[in-house]
Amino acid sequence: MDRRSFLLGSAAMAVVAGFAVSRRLTVAGPALAESFEITRTDAQWRAVLSDAQFAVLRREDTERPWTSPLLDEHRKGTFHCAGCDLAAYASDTKFDSGTGWPSFWQALPDAVGTKADSSLLMTRTEVHCRRCGGHFGHIFDDGPPPTGKRHCINGLALGFRPATA
Repeated sequence: MDRRSFLLGSAAMAVVAGFAVSRRLTVAGPALAESFEITRTDAQWRAVLSDAQFAVLRREDTERPWTSPLLDEHRKGTFHCAGCDLAAYASDTKFDSGTGWPSFWQALPDAVGTKADSSLLMTRTEVHCRRCGGHFGHIFDDGPPPTGKRHCINGLALGFRPATA
């Protein structure tokens, strides 16, 4: 084996190993260092969530962009955690980010928690339900005023309740 092949092979192995480690950390579950008011076994979560919701909320997966019906949800109301029903986002903080995921410039008070997420060879801010630890998505610094934040949220992580008159 020549030096070039060795270096290319080593670089490829490092990328694969980094991805495997990041997936292993991700698959371990959301917000591992925190404790939550609502805890369930995987079997209990699977009994109340669809397979796709389980993958997002409990395994920090990401739904495909442009697939969430919540993208087109424009009524007044509240978006709740699909895992524990905690009110998380008000409809008046939702905006069209053009990213393919429901986006909000702010969560409701005491609704979410955050942690550093280095799973894709970069550091991002992961956002999750503060009550059950369910993974919602990530927060970025490219949102509109007044916060300048974009909570980029998996629609599968939320349910919507229209406001009552």
